[in-house]
Amino acid sequence: MPILEYKCPHCGKSFEELVKRHEEEVLCPVCGKRAEREWSGEFYSSTGKPPKHCNGDCKHCSGCR
Repeated sequence: MPILEYKCPHCGKSFEELVKRHEEEVLCPVCGKRAEREWSGEFYSSTGKPPKHCNGDCKHCSGCR
């Protein structure tokens, strides 16, 4: 289960959330509205190998799984 970064477009709160799937809907802990995934920071592979050209959108790539 990955820990992903999210940001709420309504109140601006940034936070991390442990999710079962990347597609899972996450709600803001402050206002309760739907948060959006942040695509910033480093990406790591579960295999320990550095990912090549990873944009963090795992449904298009199987390199990190």
